[in-house]
Amino acid sequence: MTGDADIARTATLFADPARVRVLMALADGRALAASVLANEAGLSAQGTSAHLAKLRDASLVVVERSGWHRFYRLAGPQVGEILETLAQIAPPQPVTSLKSGTRAEALRFARTCYDHLAGRLGVAVTAALVTHGALATTDGVPGTERREQDRLSAPLATHPYVLGPKAGPVFGDLGVDLDAVRRRRRPLLKFCLDWSEQRHHLAGALGAELAATFERRDWLEPRVPGHRAVRLTDTGRTQLQDRLDVRIPR
Repeated sequence: MTGDADIARTATLFADPARVRVLMALADGRALAASVLANEAGLSAQGTSAHLAKLRDASLVVVERSGWHRFYRLAGPQVGEILETLAQIAPPQPVTSLKSGTRAEALRFARTCYDHLAGRLGVAVTAALVTHGALATTDGVPGTERREQDRLSAPLATHPYVLGPKAGPVFGDLGVDLDAVRRRRRPLLKFCLDWSEQRHHLAGALGAELAATFERRDWLEPRVPGHRAVRLTDTGRTQLQDRLDVRIPR
């Protein structure tokens, strides 16, 4: 027999700033070597190894071996969701320089939430998919705003969305093969309550494929090492405006 979940034991792992930097470096879904993680988190090799050992013991990260090398990644999307959830209720870090202010604004504009798009851009794209009939709501609310039952302190366990009547042509026009995405084992549709915008953004297999497609088509610039922010290219801005009427001020 087992007792209740030991939440406190896991929660303590998120209370160390250095350990959180390790987790945030992995929050975009990449698998990184310990040496790369040490550089991105600003830690010593010894300190990084100690943090990774604790995170592995708690099943928050897993290790993949490739020859003599070992690469670390988050144990799954749920760990990324925990980071996003904590960000929703955590106070912002003080901006002490122009660089840190620019970085914070970049994260709020467009970032990866594990492997899908978040921030103002992710929210705007999701809203446009509803407007164009690629997604439809089932609760009578026509938009992507936060529902009364949505908790800031937890991921959306359920969501009020289904594929809409225009899903095939709209996603196809964006370069996404819906039939191929449906064959994946992970849930097709999941949604997060965006911590910076307080609206829903698309996650799940479809959200991940949409973000990957935007990168393949050079609508988003490749992720910068150590930073989850992504940049909307001029081509991406034009294409999203033409195809989804997504208009975001520069």
